[in-house]
Amino acid sequence: MVGLVNYIRESFEELRDHVKWTPLQELQKMTLVVVVFSVIFALIIWLADTILSEVFKVYFDLL
Repeated sequence: MVGLVNYIRESFEELRDHVKWTPLQELQKMTLVVVVFSVIFALIIWLADTILSEVFKVYFDLL
């Protein structure tokens, strides 16, 4: 049990003293970039799905 407590304490010390955290302003910019590209990618996938659905519908109606 003592080993677990030491592990947790050392982990918090490592996070507090040795990890270089990204500045908040840079983190917000990167998050915005990810959100914008995710929305664009989702719209492209939706458009491709819609077009392919219509193509297959026309194809199977011809059969």
